[in-house]
Amino acid sequence: MKLVILGRDGVINVAPATYVDAPENWEPLPGSLEAIARLHRDGYRVVIVTHQPAVAHGALHMEVLNRIHARMLDLIRHMGGEVEAIFVCPHGPESRCRCRPPLPGLFEELAERLKINLSGVAVVAATDEEITAARTAGAQPVRIAPTGNAVSDMPVFDSLRQFSDALLTGRLALH
Repeated sequence: MKLVILGRDGVINVAPATYVDAPENWEPLPGSLEAIARLHRDGYRVVIVTHQPAVAHGALHMEVLNRIHARMLDLIRHMGGEVEAIFVCPHGPESRCRCRPPLPGLFEELAERLKINLSGVAVVAATDEEITAARTAGAQPVRIAPTGNAVSDMPVFDSLRQFSDALLTGRLALH
């Protein structure tokens, strides 16, 4: 089974200074929607994980977050892609939940619900916390770092488009 897990902020959309507060303020990164569509067309199951602590703080209501995600999914479908699921951690740091990165609970929930083993599954992430959570869950993290910061122990790409190109042309081997 081919599966790719994508972080949202900084991977699919522009990383906001605080949080995305409305559907019209959700801005995809150049080429990210096309990359998701290409992965889907090549037979990959695409799942998104996202940490949205603004929900816990009352600054963002779940109904608005759902509308933001509906807009994102509509734009992805318009490009010919599909997302199988979106897993959200809505908690703030005071909750001490297991689904908040750097803990692996969100990935463990994903694996349990999809009945899969995450070994060798790429998790495309933009933050150290997401990378730690992915590693702890047994997945293979890949960093999106537009500034080109090299990290010796994992693949680093400038964009989701660059990652998908490398994966689909065989230049990136997952194990």
